[in-house]
Amino acid sequence: MEKQVSKTAEIIRALRKRAGLTQEAAAKSAELNRVSWTMIESGKRKISAADIERIAKALGVSSSEVLGTATRVEVTLPPVGAKAAEPKPVLRISVPQRKLDKFRELLLYILERVGARANVGETVIYKLLYFIDFDYYEKYEEQLVGATYIKKPFGPAPAEFKDIVQGMLDKDLVLVKTRVFDHEQKKYLPVRHADLSLFNGQEIEHVEGVLRKLGHMNARQISEYSHGDVPWLTTQDNAPIPYEKVFYRTEPYSVRCPDAKAL
Repeated sequence: MEKQVSKTAEIIRALRKRAGLTQEAAAKSAELNRVSWTMIESGKRKISAADIERIAKALGVSSSEVLGTATRVEVTLPPVGAKAAEPKPVLRISVPQRKLDKFRELLLYILERVGARANVGETVIYKLLYFIDFDYYEKYEEQLVGATYIKKPFGPAPAEFKDIVQGMLDKDLVLVKTRVFDHEQKKYLPVRHADLSLFNGQEIEHVEGVLRKLGHMNARQISEYSHGDVPWLTTQDNAPIPYEKVFYRTEPYSVRCPDAKAL
C-alpha cells in the first residue's frame, strides 16, 4: 500500500506544479493547512476519499487523475451473435472464456438465491455483481469473476452483462418485465441450477455474505449505497471502474480490515 500512497503523492505534486500553484495556495483552495498538504505530497499523510475530492477540485482535475487511474478501457467478449459496431477503443481487454463461464454461473446462483424477491430486478443484480467482485478483490487481491464495471448514473453496471444474458435467454434463464410504480422492472429467473464446480468454498461463502448484506435492498437503496463507494466516487462518468481503487475505500465499504479507513 505504501507504493500506492507514494504514487498518489507524486501525482499530486506534479498536478500542483502544472497548475502553477504554491503548496500554500493549493492547500488553501483544498481547505487544508500547509503542513497537511506538505505531508500529503511527501507521502507521510494518509489520504481519505474526502481529501481526494477536495484536492482534485483545488487542482482543477478529476479524482481519477489524482489517483492516476484515468485510463479508458473497453472490454470485448467472445462473439455470442450479431453485435452493433462499437467505437474504436483506446485499450481492449479480451475476457477469458473461463471468466465468462463463471459470470454465467454466478448470475444463475444469485438468481436462485434472491432472484424471486420482489426487490431484485436488473439494477439490483448489477450492484450485487459489483460488490461481489470488488469486495472479493479487496479481501484477497484476486479476482472472483473480474467483470468490467462502468460508472453509470445509477451506480456500477457490468459491461459484459447484456451480451452474456443475450446468450443465456430461454436456455439458462428467462426475462420477465413488470411494472413497479412508474418504472419497468426487468427480472431474470433461472431455468437451470448453477454449476458450482467452477467455484471454491471461499468464493461461495463470500457470495453468500454479500447476498445477506445487500440482497434485501431495492433498486433505489442499493444504487444510493453504491454511490458512496470510493471506486465509484472517484471514477469519471461512463468510464471503467478500476479494481485497484478498493484499497482507498472507507467505512462502511471496506471489507479488508478494521483499520482500512483511509489511505
